[in-house]
Amino acid sequence: MSRSLRIAIGGVHIESSTFSPHLSTSDDFEVTRGEALLARYGWLSPAEPWAADVEWVPLVHARALPGGAVDPAAYDAWSAEILDGLARAGTVDGVLLDIHGAMSVVGRDDTEGDLVTAIRSVIGPEPFVSAAMDLHGNVSPALFGGCDLLTCYRTAPHVDVWETRERAARNLVDALRRGQRPHKALVHVPILLPGEMTSTRLDPARGLYARIPEIEAREGVIDAAIWIGFAWADQPRCRGAVVATGTDAAATAEAARELGEHFWAARDDFSFVAPTGSMDECLDTALAAIADPSRRPFFISDSGDNPGAGGADDVTFALERMLARPEIRDGSLRAVYASLVDPEAVAQVADQPLGSPVSVRAGGRIDPRDPGPLQLEGVLEAVTEDPAGGRCVSVRVGGLSVFVTSRRMQYCELASYARLGISVDAVDLVVVKIGYLEPELFDAAGDWLLALTPGGVDQDLQRLPYKHLLRPVFPLDRDFTADLTVVTR
Repeated sequence: MSRSLRIAIGGVHIESSTFSPHLSTSDDFEVTRGEALLARYGWLSPAEPWAADVEWVPLVHARALPGGAVDPAAYDAWSAEILDGLARAGTVDGVLLDIHGAMSVVGRDDTEGDLVTAIRSVIGPEPFVSAAMDLHGNVSPALFGGCDLLTCYRTAPHVDVWETRERAARNLVDALRRGQRPHKALVHVPILLPGEMTSTRLDPARGLYARIPEIEAREGVIDAAIWIGFAWADQPRCRGAVVATGTDAAATAEAARELGEHFWAARDDFSFVAPTGSMDECLDTALAAIADPSRRPFFISDSGDNPGAGGADDVTFALERMLARPEIRDGSLRAVYASLVDPEAVAQVADQPLGSPVSVRAGGRIDPRDPGPLQLEGVLEAVTEDPAGGRCVSVRVGGLSVFVTSRRMQYCELASYARLGISVDAVDLVVVKIGYLEPELFDAAGDWLLALTPGGVDQDLQRLPYKHLLRPVFPLDRDFTADLTVVTR
């Protein structure tokens, strides 16, 4: 009978826009430890056969909605807790890192690389380290060097999050059982694209990721993974990457080379997942389209301030453009704006009776770009407690319900709308701070446009003030030959 393995689990999971003025603090994170941490992972309760004979050692896991760069004090505390936990645990055979891959800490360029380097300083070179990541993360040389196995999601929108974490754990256990350190190969692909151009619902990303199962099934290959990279951080590590791991060095290198070349060859084929335009152009199209009942509700993504990618969640640009439309202000059309984070505004109105007239300034406190805070003159329509957004209110201005939340959140689930009394199929227009529509909204939409609005996660990358990217990188640069060197370990 094989001996029992000891594997530690932990990580810090957030993607961070360095172009957003939002500061992610410890208050933004959900932190789990001990048995609560182990309970997150379905393969442990009840244990899957491959995981049964393993002692899983919980460290700490902190996870937050995407936001701005992380407060160094918060990150340093969790990093120290992970390292102290490993030191107290004694000998471990492996570490499972449950991370995003695009975390930024104020003043630092490669947080995940720094974390795995620090972990190695505690556990030494012998234990295996496996990382489960978001495909919008980054694979720096330090992260690649410190991990033995790396894998990431294969879908965007991400419907395989838990499958990916289980794969990372299973690959780790299998490698430890074999007693052979995996071969690994990395190709950095000089492409940097917003996620809204790389949805796996559509080609070329759909076809690119569809190659993985065949490659993964090859003799000598354990896993193949493709990272799109994170476009809204100004750091040298931000670019596409392919990593393959395997039991055969040549097969592993060939897998990485092949996927890297396919990724690069597809660069001109990537396009936005929906038609795009300025906010006013999108409103013009939407207001004309909703005469056709089959195109209602019509969704517009306020993509530049998407909190699901790191936006501040309080830029008021799109809301101002909506309120400038007479058919929205006079109630001829029924619309929803989801949402603005502003705990001060919520506190000012939430305790008034429903139906009360309210006058409150909202938004523009974190990211004050034009037009800044807006004065909402309307009626208090609904108040609720939301698991993600805390206390939330809906202020009715003419035909528009404006959602204001106490905590940053993304209105990607229909239940969140329902808590504020809104059934989206009963309204004409929904403007939501999001990029590509998450599954429930995608299924609910009669039609959809992606507005190229301003914010910390602006989809028009040419408008962002990059200074530290490794150049050249497509599409910011176009006339160059890509270096697709395969790096092996």
